[in-house]
Amino acid sequence: MHDHPIYNLDPAIIQDYFQSLPRLPKRLFIRGTFPADKHLVFLTVVGARDYSPYGKEACEMFIKGLRGYPVVIVSGLALGIDTIAHEAAIEVGLTTIAFPGSGLDESIIYPRANRKLAEKILHTNGCLLSEFENNQKTNDWLFPARNRLLAGISRATLIIEATHKSGSRITTKFATEYNRDVLAVPGSIFSRNSEGPNELIRMGATPITNPEELLDALGFQVTKQPPLDLFPQASSDEQSILKLLGSPMRRGDLIRASGFSTTQANILISQMEIKGIIKDMGGELRRG
Repeated sequence: MHDHPIYNLDPAIIQDYFQSLPRLPKRLFIRGTFPADKHLVFLTVVGARDYSPYGKEACEMFIKGLRGYPVVIVSGLALGIDTIAHEAAIEVGLTTIAFPGSGLDESIIYPRANRKLAEKILHTNGCLLSEFENNQKTNDWLFPARNRLLAGISRATLIIEATHKSGSRITTKFATEYNRDVLAVPGSIFSRNSEGPNELIRMGATPITNPEELLDALGFQVTKQPPLDLFPQASSDEQSILKLLGSPMRRGDLIRASGFSTTQANILISQMEIKGIIKDMGGELRRG
């Protein structure tokens, strides 16, 4: 982190990005570079620390679906869904911003387990932001203050798994108060982690079940699948499969349409799934 010293964020940026907050932060400390481009859409992603495989897969799928769009992923550097959101953003080339629950001195960055992730964010042109003094250690009272900034900086907040009384619910409460969009991934009625999102949907939050719905909620014109030029690493055989997946297809239908033998097609599809070029979602294959 020594390559990225701490400095004060330009007050004009604070005014522009937090203008609707009833109490503007007096100052914000920053490491890294703030993505102050008015064409960028900021999306806050929050969720459970004790996430399920469903929550992890959903988070990765939604953020992968934003690849190639001018979106900045904002989260709190916390363990769980926050971590997955930051890492998924970096993986697909999106800028990501973290608001740790502490000051920005590297000796007290919270959580300590995510110090390397914080460094990765900085080295991929993202930034860390905090309104707390640089040596401020984490404390319970810091999190509501931090969460209001998570909600205030973004056009929308997406919640993926949260219990009824979680910190993520506090963030969505602030988002509602600041007239931001609240988006929620519905979950199983048998899971405590679905209490928060399902309740928010009952209260009027927008349910998000696929990347196209997320893009639409963020104001983008939606194409059903990512363009092929987002898969330059694909071989000619893989490109032929990708062309067939302009819309999701069941495996058997794809094999029959591919022109390959069943054995060849199964091997090719399996290899593409391992690479993450295509994904099986609910029995249908789609571009990754």
